[in-house]
Amino acid sequence: MKNFKNYIFEYLLIFITIILTISGFWNIFFGTDAKPKPYQIFHLIVNFSWLFLMLYQLTLIGNKQSQKHKRVGLSILFFGPLFFAQAVLLAIHSAHKGFVSGEGDFMIVQNVLGSIELGLIILLAFILKKRRKIHAAFLISTVVLMLGISIFFLLLAVAPELIGYGMYITFFVGLLFFLKDRRDGWPILASSSVFIINDYITTLLIKLEFIKPLTDFVGSLNQAIAFFVSFIVLLFLLISTGITNKRRAGTLRKNYR
Repeated sequence: MKNFKNYIFEYLLIFITIILTISGFWNIFFGTDAKPKPYQIFHLIVNFSWLFLMLYQLTLIGNKQSQKHKRVGLSILFFGPLFFAQAVLLAIHSAHKGFVSGEGDFMIVQNVLGSIELGLIILLAFILKKRRKIHAAFLISTVVLMLGISIFFLLLAVAPELIGYGMYITFFVGLLFFLKDRRDGWPILASSSVFIINDYITTLLIKLEFIKPLTDFVGSLNQAIAFFVSFIVLLFLLISTGITNKRRAGTLRKNYR
């Protein structure tokens, strides 16, 4: 119970995001004409793997199991790049549908920049891993991004006219985290603002008539190659932060005792 009280904001964020994510996938998997496609099944598995990894890590921190937390944290070497790569894959898939149909992709900027921002957030979490609270804030920021996406699709399904408010709800959540911890909560506030920033960039690109060229370019990319390259690039960058060094050193010390 003490663990929950200490991290009540974080637990509520993860639980609410899980619930909203379930609602977003519900019709795809359990609707009247449910016929989930392979990429949707993959998307479901990756999203929930990440959410439950964040939940498990939060529980370990709350129970002061720091060594186990570090060991489990190494799994992000796989799940982080996987999470990022599937976001890239979905962005290209969405753009490809718009490219082929000729209808365009109204989410192109949010999808493309959102994927890049997600990868950057995961990378920054480990570049700044020695500052534990900042490290944790960046990882929680990935859940905030998922919350924002879940809110978007929920509003799209039940109240399309209110869809623009989703990004402000997400920003408000980030603001609450920042007010709770003004010293180390800034990554969450910054991450919660990306939807508003991306929306502004969308408006700018529309005025410059760059949306269609961007959609055509992204939609023409090979999805399999983009997925593989995205995974490898982030994996390499995470390894370059030294994430495995302490683990290797600890193993060597244990072997020579």
